[in-house]
Amino acid sequence: MMHRSLAFGKRYGIIMYSVELGRPSGRFLREIRGFRLPSYCLTATGTLPRIIRWRNSLPPCIYLGSGAGKFMNRHKQFFQRLGAAAFWLVVWQCAAMAVGQEVFLVSPVQAVRTLLQLLPQAEFWQRVVFSSGRILLGFGLGVAVSTVLAVAAQAWHTADVLLAPVLQLVKATPVASFIILALVWVRGASLSVLISFLMVLPVLYGAVRTGIQSAAPQLLEMAKVFRLPLGRRLRAVWLPAVLPAFRQGCSVALGICWKSGVAAEVIGLPNGSIGDALYRAKITLSTGELFAWTFVIILLSAGFEKLFLLLLDCVTRAVTGEVPQC
Repeated sequence: MMHRSLAFGKRYGIIMYSVELGRPSGRFLREIRGFRLPSYCLTATGTLPRIIRWRNSLPPCIYLGSGAGKFMNRHKQFFQRLGAAAFWLVVWQCAAMAVGQEVFLVSPVQAVRTLLQLLPQAEFWQRVVFSSGRILLGFGLGVAVSTVLAVAAQAWHTADVLLAPVLQLVKATPVASFIILALVWVRGASLSVLISFLMVLPVLYGAVRTGIQSAAPQLLEMAKVFRLPLGRRLRAVWLPAVLPAFRQGCSVALGICWKSGVAAEVIGLPNGSIGDALYRAKITLSTGELFAWTFVIILLSAGFEKLFLLLLDCVTRAVTGEVPQC
């Protein structure tokens, strides 16, 4: 009896299967990790043939699928990025040695040493928690409000017309202008929340609108004909269309969120924030501490971005059964 039989190699992405091509025209030998194995399968780029389980003495094939390619490409990209980072660190070290003045340019070794001195201090972690909480609060508000506004603009033309100039104004206005104007309305401690929210809003609004407009008209028509309930319509049509663009928008928005939020703290100078520490390092000419805090901001931005996207992928897999490809 014919049936499909697939087994995925979790470690190397190897797909093992048996395949019947009628009568094999010839035997091809492949070298896979030092083992010579017979192969009766088609090439990896072709359409997979009819797959059955062999009930005779013929051995199974081993097919290196896309998992193995992704595994190799991922490690290749990792080492390429690592080499590029090492190259620029060497350039930075050489430039610092050429300048010879730590006030103007510290070496990466000195910057890391200063960072290690900051890590055991309780004040360091208090500043990290203070700034992270407010910046991420602004990001969360931006996610919620931009989603609601995008849905409203897609549903009602009047809302789209009214929101277009406001969002264009937010995108065109410099961050420094927003910060100075916002100081009139809010306290310095809340400034980073407002600025992060404003910077994230147009990015995520555009991402959600793009995802909504990319929904397949055929699927929408089918959902309408079969009168699918709203919950199933969301899971089957809207979420698969919106989540890829939303994921990409969140990746961009998180970086903007941290940069604008810290810039607001540098101008507003709330006590106990990372921006306040940057300003103090600047006025005291502590260049090593300035670079150390810059490292912290970069690590926090990259770390929260990876964590948020991982959580988003987990939620997407639980709701729709697939991960958005971006």
